[in-house]
Amino acid sequence: MITAEDVLDLPVSSRVATPARLPLPVGSTTSVSVVIPAKNVAAYVGETIASALAQGEVIEVIVVDDGSTDNTISIVRAIRDPRLRLMTNDSAGVSAARNLGARHASGEWLLFLDADDRMRPGAVAALLAAARGAPRAVLVYGDYNTIDSEGRQIGRRDLLKGRRKPSGDVLTRLAARNFIVNGGIALARAEAFRAIGGFDTSLRYCEDWHCWCRLAAIGEFEFASKLLLDYRLHTANTMNAAIRTPQDFFPAIARVFDDGLILARLPAGTAAGLRQAAEIHLVTYSAMQAVRFGRYREAFTYLGMVGRRSFKSLPRSALRVALACFGI
Repeated sequence: MITAEDVLDLPVSSRVATPARLPLPVGSTTSVSVVIPAKNVAAYVGETIASALAQGEVIEVIVVDDGSTDNTISIVRAIRDPRLRLMTNDSAGVSAARNLGARHASGEWLLFLDADDRMRPGAVAALLAAARGAPRAVLVYGDYNTIDSEGRQIGRRDLLKGRRKPSGDVLTRLAARNFIVNGGIALARAEAFRAIGGFDTSLRYCEDWHCWCRLAAIGEFEFASKLLLDYRLHTANTMNAAIRTPQDFFPAIARVFDDGLILARLPAGTAAGLRQAAEIHLVTYSAMQAVRFGRYREAFTYLGMVGRRSFKSLPRSALRVALACFGI
């Protein structure tokens, strides 16, 4: 049986020999629809929309309001651009909002942008360039940095220049950990996204990871080694992140490893080890978040959880927690 350590030590370029997937039609166009779920983001949504509309390859930006009680809707309506569309979702949740926008999107590719983040100039062009070199890809993704509420850079992920993430058949590595992280850095082929049923609305956290795993089960991924997004950390989302615990993420782990489409594509005998690796990854992430918010005792508690699952994984997890202190 493959263990968590085996998964974490796999080379990035590794490929898993699996039966051939059904071919997906490759369109001749490169049209992109940006879907932005929005709820009470009046302070940021204007800048977010502007960053999406500035991408020349974007044919439409669909904002799905999820029951805002502030000025979000009026700000969206005040923007005069024929590519901008506004829909309402009646507080059905972020996954339902994304799915609604995707159902009405006309682009060949979908990008799911959070309403408080900011796309960097040329982001979509870079992703499409990578897609042209990978005609079998159902998802193309890059990387991000972090900014504060005023738009100032606080992350230092630029220090990871040249870092490569997986391309090709990525399901095994993706099941072990979510290396996509933010939908604003990824283009998903619309037909493939609809084929796998979109985001699971029953999941409160890590619904994106589950969706990416289902996409990886039906096609290849391609990585573009560029910082494409400014991921904003501010009072509302940091307070939400600050109170999360590993237990919040475990339902998503159960969902991934109870998904017939995903399990059918994983190499035989690997599911248990991959599940352990996913648990270690998300517990480590919880420890990283705890350190960022000064909850050091909880961070040590979470590292203890890592050690109980796999003592060999503890040094790697501790290093990631240490790097989190420096915004990496």
